[in-house]
Amino acid sequence: MDNSSKDASPAEGTIPSGRVRLFTSDKSWIEGAALAQLETTARLPGMILAAGFPDLHPGKGIAVGAAFVSRGRFYPALAGNDIGCGMSFWATDLPARKLKLDRLAKTVTGLEQPWDGDLAPWRARFDLPVSLSDAGLGTIGGGNHFAELQVVDEVRDGAAFGALGLERDRAAVLIHSGSRGLGQAIFKELIAVHGGNALDEESEAAAHYLNRHDQALAFARCNRALIAHRFAGEIGAEVRLISDVAHNMVTREDLDGQPAWFHRKGAASTREALAAGAVMIPGSRGTPSFLVRALPDGGRAAWSLAHGAGRRWQRGYARSRLSHKYRVEDLARTELGGRVVCEDRELLYDEAPQAYKDIRQVVADMEAAGLVSTIAVYRPVLTYKVRRGGNE
Repeated sequence: MDNSSKDASPAEGTIPSGRVRLFTSDKSWIEGAALAQLETTARLPGMILAAGFPDLHPGKGIAVGAAFVSRGRFYPALAGNDIGCGMSFWATDLPARKLKLDRLAKTVTGLEQPWDGDLAPWRARFDLPVSLSDAGLGTIGGGNHFAELQVVDEVRDGAAFGALGLERDRAAVLIHSGSRGLGQAIFKELIAVHGGNALDEESEAAAHYLNRHDQALAFARCNRALIAHRFAGEIGAEVRLISDVAHNMVTREDLDGQPAWFHRKGAASTREALAAGAVMIPGSRGTPSFLVRALPDGGRAAWSLAHGAGRRWQRGYARSRLSHKYRVEDLARTELGGRVVCEDRELLYDEAPQAYKDIRQVVADMEAAGLVSTIAVYRPVLTYKVRRGGNE
């Protein structure tokens, strides 16, 4: 349910604690550090709305799983270095019952390495200039990024499922990645000149950043499309895009009939999801993913949604908590029967299903808040992250 509090009228440019809106239930565990980060960011000058979702967790000074809205100025640092990071979901022509998972887990390779194909058609398709970051196009990256093969477990809304052109007996592909080195370069440049400060919306600095930001956004979409193309080639499939929704960005959108700046930090765009007809909200490599239909929120949730399960444990802690119980080979197969390709030992533990929150509760909270309705539940059967020696 929406746990937003009643509040007095805020002073101009600030949001009292009571105006921070949490779209969670009592069943969802949210760390106090995440709530503190959410409220701190909500109090920045110019902020008029802040929304936290059930995947909310602490980040590097900024809560992840949140959206913030300002007027008159915006804060590029809130988008971070992976501008345009998001989820793209693809239908395939592969019959789910014929998947040879052990064989695929052994043969799929190279998605962390630069592509040796012709990038020109891909740049043209996404209106991208040649850049020093082009070697990263079509590569997954590290952390929680992945390419994943999934199959249908349950269809809850047959009409919406059919309208998307999906079939119950066909596998699907989910890609999670972002703008790679380009986003890093833009963020480094930003911090060197402006630090974490706001940019006035009418300034030259704002125009310069937004131009670079939009290039990174396009780069990230191109990156996910090329990863899907490469992954499809590895598994012998044809793919068709269902949705591509970003969750790290700063955009100018309407709120209550007036323009405003939306900062999404690990929060999927409701407007992009509405345009696509669906968005995939993944759990972990060992838990289901939920294909959902976004519902118009009228701005109460900053036109945003949870982007995944959200971390329960900070990076670097999982190995010490799990290594006494699970061997590397144990983590290469999930409780759902999925295979995992990740030859980076630390990353294998860091991204274990136990390190994440309960995706079922995350989605249940958003359904109860009237933000989404579930179309179908998918099960991950092959998750690709990195081969040994891969360049992350």
